[in-house]
Amino acid sequence: MFVDHLSLANFRTYPGLDLPLAPGLTVFVGPNGVGKTNIVEAIDWAATLGSHRVSGNGPLITTGSDQAIIRVRVNRGGQRTVLEYELNAARANRVRINRAAPVRAREALGTLHTVLFSPEDLTLVKGDPSHRRRFLDDLATAMRPVLGAARSDYDRALKQRNALLKSARRSRGFSDSDRATLAVWNDQLARAGAAVMGARLQLLKALEPEVDRAYQQLTDGPKHVSMGYESSSVAPGADQEALEHFSITDLYELMMNAFERMERHERDRGITLVGPHRDDLVIRLGDTPAKGYASHGETWSTALALRLGSWYVHLADDPARGSAPVLILDDVFAELDARRRRRLAELVRQAEQVLVTAAVDEDLPAALLEDSPTVIEVEPGAVRNRAASSAESVSETENASHDRGMSETRMASDPENVTEGQNSHPSRNAPETANAPATDDPPDGEQP
Repeated sequence: MFVDHLSLANFRTYPGLDLPLAPGLTVFVGPNGVGKTNIVEAIDWAATLGSHRVSGNGPLITTGSDQAIIRVRVNRGGQRTVLEYELNAARANRVRINRAAPVRAREALGTLHTVLFSPEDLTLVKGDPSHRRRFLDDLATAMRPVLGAARSDYDRALKQRNALLKSARRSRGFSDSDRATLAVWNDQLARAGAAVMGARLQLLKALEPEVDRAYQQLTDGPKHVSMGYESSSVAPGADQEALEHFSITDLYELMMNAFERMERHERDRGITLVGPHRDDLVIRLGDTPAKGYASHGETWSTALALRLGSWYVHLADDPARGSAPVLILDDVFAELDARRRRRLAELVRQAEQVLVTAAVDEDLPAALLEDSPTVIEVEPGAVRNRAASSAESVSETENASHDRGMSETRMASDPENVTEGQNSHPSRNAPETANAPATDDPPDGEQP
C-alpha cells in the first residue's frame, strides 16, 4: 500500500499543504525545525490515530486555530480510500471515510498501515517499560483491531479499581459494599487483562525471530536478539517463561490469584500493583539485557530491528498484494555508520513506499539516492519537488487559507479516485489514544 496524496490544514507548522506522493522512495530534505517530521507524523497519525511525539491534540493544531485537518488517500492494490481526520482542541475528533458521514475514529483503523522509526524509538531499548508496552500494544492492535476493545475495557476497569482502592485507603478500611465492588472490578480487569496479555504473548512469538533476523541483516555480528515477557502477575520465583503456554483462561486465573495475593499491599498503596499496565518486554543481546548494557550503536541497531521486525510481521500476517505497510524513517541515517547505512538502504527497498527525512543529502547513503527517489525540499512555509521548477511551490503559507479550501475541493471532488463507503479493515475497537506516560507507576486510567 502507499499514500498517493496528503492534505493538511492547520496541522503543526502547516496552515495549508497539498502534496501528491508516489510509491517507491520519497526523501524530505531540509534543515532541522522546518517541518519534515510534521509531514510524516501526519501520515503516521492517519494510520495509528496517535502521534509518536506527543499525547493529545493540542500540540498538533496550529497556534491560533481550534482544529486541524489530516486527509490522506490510500492506494491498496489499486483500490483507493480517502481518510479525513478533523482534530479538535476542545471536543471529540471527527472522521470521514470516502466523504461519507462521520464515523468513530477507530473504524478507520486498518485502512492504512505504517511502520515508523524515529530517534525517539531509542526509548524502546533504554527507556521505561511503558514504551515497550505501548510498542507491543500498538502493533498488536494494528494487526488485530479488535484488541482495541480489550485495551479500552482494561483502561476503564483499572481507573475504577484504582479509585476504589484510593477511597478505601483514605477511609482506612473496606466495607462489605467495597469488597463486593472490588470483586466486580477484579473480574472485569482480569478478563480484559487476560486478552491484552494473550495478544502480547502471541505477537511476541511471531516478532522475536523477525527482530533477530533484522538485527543480523543490519549488523552481521555475533550477537542475537532474544525477547521475553515479564509479567507482574507472576508470583516471585515462579517461571515467567511458562506464560507462553498459558491460555486466556490461565491468564485470567493468574491475574485473579495475583489480586488476592497483593490485596493488602494494594490497599496500603491505593493503586493496582499487578496487571498488564505493570508488565515489561525484556530485550537481550546475547545473554545480556540490552537496557543498561548495549552500546550506543547496538541500541540504535536494536531499536531499528524492532521496527523492521514489525514490518516483517505485518507482511507475514497479510502477504496479499498491496498490504505491505508504508515504511517511514525519520532522521535515521545521520546516526548510523556507513556499513549500517548501506545495509538499511538495501533492506528498505522491499517496501512499496518508503518515506525518509534527512537534514542534508550527505546524511543519505549513496545506494539510496541511486534508486532515483522523489526528493521534496522542505523550507519554512514551503515544500518543493526538486525535479520541478524551483518557482513552483507545492504549498506556500501565504496562500494557506486558499490552499485549505482548494485542497478540500480537490480531494472531495475526485470521485473516480475513491470507492464509496470502502473501508478495507473496518473496526469499532481501536484505542482512542495511543500514548502512555513514561512511568512504572501509571496514573489512573493508563492504557495498558
